[in-house]
Amino acid sequence: MYTNILLCYDGSREGRLALREGARLAQITGAGVTLLAVVETVSGNALAQAADASVLSHQQDELRSILDEGRQRLTAMGLAPRIRMEFGDPVASISKVAAETVVDLVVVGHHRHGFWTRWLSRSVAAELSDSLGCSLLLAQKAVEDKDLFPKV
Repeated sequence: MYTNILLCYDGSREGRLALREGARLAQITGAGVTLLAVVETVSGNALAQAADASVLSHQQDELRSILDEGRQRLTAMGLAPRIRMEFGDPVASISKVAAETVVDLVVVGHHRHGFWTRWLSRSVAAELSDSLGCSLLLAQKAVEDKDLFPKV
């Protein structure tokens, strides 16, 4: 069913749910896995970019730790993930990596928002569904440890 899955991971509770659900699908289908974290950046003037350089560096270090945690979790589940860190807009970055790695499923965590928050802000999921050329899973299912690790 799936041969290559892109797991978008940010270390949040929702990201961990997505990682577990996507990893379980990869185990079941024998799919390859790419683990992606995106450092969100915004374009602006040179002064703002210089001021944001230390913040960007801190975010990058933080995401390296998060990716390492995700890699360890996936490896413990018997998977051999490829690791990617991208910079920029999350939707554009996820779509770019999905196309480059020729995935047939992208798994992202679902962050629940109230009506007004949803109405006032952009929906990453909606934008992804419009820009991807593959299936999109908004992971919400809690997958138990007993379902993840191979029986010995």
